[in-house]
Amino acid sequence: MSKKHRDRNWAPAPPALPEGAHVIDNHTHVASVVPFSEAMSHEAQQKGQAPVPVYSVDELLRQAQDAGVEGVIDCGCELPHLMTAIDMAREYPGTVHAAIAIHPNESVLHGHRGAPGPDGLPVRYKPWHDVSFDDAIAEVHRIATAYPNHVVAIGETGMDLFRTGESAKELQREAFRAHIALAKELDLPMQIHDRDAHKDVIETLLADGAPRRTVFHSYSGDAEMAEIAREHGWYLSLSGTSSYKGNDGIRESARIVGLDHVMVETDAPYLTPMPYRGRTNAPYMIPYTLQSLAQYLDMPVEDVAKATRATTRDVYGV
Repeated sequence: MSKKHRDRNWAPAPPALPEGAHVIDNHTHVASVVPFSEAMSHEAQQKGQAPVPVYSVDELLRQAQDAGVEGVIDCGCELPHLMTAIDMAREYPGTVHAAIAIHPNESVLHGHRGAPGPDGLPVRYKPWHDVSFDDAIAEVHRIATAYPNHVVAIGETGMDLFRTGESAKELQREAFRAHIALAKELDLPMQIHDRDAHKDVIETLLADGAPRRTVFHSYSGDAEMAEIAREHGWYLSLSGTSSYKGNDGIRESARIVGLDHVMVETDAPYLTPMPYRGRTNAPYMIPYTLQSLAQYLDMPVEDVAKATRATTRDVYGV
């Protein structure tokens, strides 16, 4: 199917996870899924196609629970979206938990107009980028301490050398170091965004000392990196990318660190698992990722789900 005619509608719901094997979506952006669904519906209307359903946060969470995804950790990683995650957690106590940080790609824009943007190209700065990074991370600290019952992690932070030019690498590294220090100060888990930056991320963690609970969100490393993670007790969170053809290295990494150090996530609205890669993702899709991992490990999906749920509880206390 050509890209022009790609099916952008919602993927069908997977079979629900067995009772007693319900899980938590360890990293998602539910608030961002809503405008994605609005864009899908608008695109369909423009093409004269049947409208795509536009789901609210309430409907997305209900769909997730119907599939056996009992809760989510929603990540706010831009300055104006920090409180969005908090407000969702307050509105859906026990179901939504918040992770907050300044995303690596955002960190190089705060107070640095003129720094390389995505892929080294000019970037469209937003009004909040006039706030210095120091002030932005101070706001993360303020919110995390003001809402301790809702903020369960610092993240996503880390480094992204795919979306940011090489000359901005050290700006990202310093921002990453500030988040490492904050996670350790507050004794909160830290969720790492690591894209094309394995070496730099690991070097920084080892130089500064990783937080007690360090999680590689949407883990994209190989078996060699997994050995390093196992040695240091770091956790791997697998997204839909772990189900893609050619990503045996990600799946084998889960075997290397053991399921007591593995969790699952969507990173919705991105990274939809097979067989629906390319469609908009949402927390109800988690069972597809679990099924792929279970098949690779030759284990019942129920056992894999229970193990990842136990790990989530150990890491985040939820």
